[in-house]
Amino acid sequence: MQTDQVTRETFWTVGPVGKAVFYFLAAVAILFFLYGTYRRFARYAEGTEDWFDRLDHLPGRVLDAAGVVLSNRGQFDRDPYAGVMHAFILWGFLTLLIGTAIIGFDIDVWRPVTGSSFFVGDFYLSYSFVMDAMGLLFVVGVGMAIWRRYRHREGRLWGKHTSLEDDAFVWTLFLLGTGGYVLEAFRIVGTAEVTASGVQFIAFERVSFVGFFLAGAFAELGLRPGFAETLYHWTWWSHALLAFAFIAYVPAAKPFHMLSSFANVVTRDEKAGVRLPGVPEDAGPEEIGYGSIEDISWRHILDQDACTKCGRCSSVCPAKASGRPLDPRDVILDLKSYREDLDAGRTDEVEIVADGGDSVVAAETMESCMSCMACMDACPVDIEHVPEFTQMNRRLTETGQMDEMVQDAMMNVFQNGNTFGDPARKRPDWTDDLEFEVPDAREEDVEFLWYVGEYPSYDERNRRVARSLATLFERAGVSYGILYEDEQHDGNDVRRVGEEGLFEMLVEDNVEAFESSTFEKVVTTDPHSMNTFRNEYPEVSEFDDPVFHYTEVVENLVEQGRLGLDGTELDYVATYHDPCHLGRMNEVYEAPRELIRATGVELSEMPRNRADSFCCGGGGGGLWMDFEEDPKPSEERLREALEDTDAGAAVEKFVVACPMCGTMYEDGRKTGDFEDDIEVIDVAELLCEALAAKGAVATDAAGDASPTAAD
Repeated sequence: MQTDQVTRETFWTVGPVGKAVFYFLAAVAILFFLYGTYRRFARYAEGTEDWFDRLDHLPGRVLDAAGVVLSNRGQFDRDPYAGVMHAFILWGFLTLLIGTAIIGFDIDVWRPVTGSSFFVGDFYLSYSFVMDAMGLLFVVGVGMAIWRRYRHREGRLWGKHTSLEDDAFVWTLFLLGTGGYVLEAFRIVGTAEVTASGVQFIAFERVSFVGFFLAGAFAELGLRPGFAETLYHWTWWSHALLAFAFIAYVPAAKPFHMLSSFANVVTRDEKAGVRLPGVPEDAGPEEIGYGSIEDISWRHILDQDACTKCGRCSSVCPAKASGRPLDPRDVILDLKSYREDLDAGRTDEVEIVADGGDSVVAAETMESCMSCMACMDACPVDIEHVPEFTQMNRRLTETGQMDEMVQDAMMNVFQNGNTFGDPARKRPDWTDDLEFEVPDAREEDVEFLWYVGEYPSYDERNRRVARSLATLFERAGVSYGILYEDEQHDGNDVRRVGEEGLFEMLVEDNVEAFESSTFEKVVTTDPHSMNTFRNEYPEVSEFDDPVFHYTEVVENLVEQGRLGLDGTELDYVATYHDPCHLGRMNEVYEAPRELIRATGVELSEMPRNRADSFCCGGGGGGLWMDFEEDPKPSEERLREALEDTDAGAAVEKFVVACPMCGTMYEDGRKTGDFEDDIEVIDVAELLCEALAAKGAVATDAAGDASPTAAD
């Protein structure tokens, strides 16, 4: 057979009139697609300007986004099945799309210009094999999606916003994928020869191995070339019409996420949630936060359109798991539905968020958010839930609808610089029980300015953490000092409950206090403090000093041998909880673990660890509020430590590296009846316990440590 005969006729059985109709319908579908897409993106332009630059270094952003999307990194996280499924669908779909474009280029460009076709010979054979192989991946991927949705009935895929469009989307993809193979099989049978021994297919069609297999099956069932040709004609038109309908409908329904999700990844803020958008200096009270659709930034409107209803955010949300009235997916989709209904004139305008009434989102829903960013970490298309939720909390604050307990805490911060309401002069009282003087950074030059934080300063339980860390610094000969009563609340959670004005005031006061001292680096006890100093203070002030969590600093001390640990001091089993602000937000994972191992303790990892860690429940103002929860996040986490770790009930201590976490888990021990089962201990306390075991530090009855006289 000649090389130019190894090909197939693209418009077989269609004819000139049919071909003209096909091109007309294709043009109509493409026009619908382009106009619909234009209208969707034009709607984003009506949103307010975003606080951060989303389009800087655009070529690099596009390349990075392509890498994220094509690798399916977000899809594989926590759910390998979904990762494989989506990878098959994506790569298969893109291959089929590119393959269709190649045929179009050959017919409409190459042939008219050159008078010949490249869709022949080896190219055709290679093309056919690749298309069959990748098309098969596509069908398998869609089949996996159908099985998970309808047979396995994965819970997170179903919710209040599940609708017929979800069914239509997945079944349309399935029909397009399988229809292509059926069409191919009919063509192979229809172009075969009938001989005395039966139907003989064209030999080179074997490269289209899926279609060739189906053709053989159809022939065995009695299908003959004449009837196959008729079936091919009607199947071809059915397939074409379904494809055109799909193309035209993309901008109007769920398939649009193929574009909006990519745009979302392109315009993402790498520090979203870790740092929050500010408020314009000239903004009035009615302009702060999201009160109406007109207030929402263009990026957050894009967020709403990028949501695919996959429920990954809902499945990892500690607020939802504990029974609080928050489902992050529903908040995003509620706002989207309201916006679309308002734009279409199907509803009247209401408040975006309010305490009672007919608002789109209820105040208690926003108050339930722990600002832990688990939802954002799980989202494969980089939806920025936490910044959007914070904007709604700001609206509640500006309209006087903040939770009463949070209001009291904010008033205490405003008047006294701490949520306890205690005088600033009592902030350094925790140092009174130490056998050494803690240096005053206002009076002497130091390497490390130690920001102690309010819980280690005022809360009796956490004062032991502060004294333990001071003991470690003293034993290691660290040049450090504190600000004593000049230290004020860091503002991290103040900002996350919506008190932007108070946050800015705290930044100004703390930076002024920092500037009154001479130091090289800042070290914090609390990851919340580290996060806001490191990522948010530079956004609203000239503060740019390096900031570290104490575990990062102490790990270096241990590596240098300055604490004298040899790794044999303790011999029990413990587990470690990654604080959200230390781990997921700032990727400090190994330093605390290395310190735990340095004591000789056997570390048994939690099933949900590192970026997948489960929030204690104290973030986003949760420490200051009471919720009806069952179980509390802290209780669930302690249960997980005792039942789901490899060591199970052998775990004796639950190690934390955050004062807020320590507070929440001490409460969880009591309310969850775990007091006899496990002890909560901070990394600093654990290190002092190890030093005490070898006589390097002395401890009192309360567990406080101080260097021994010999040191």
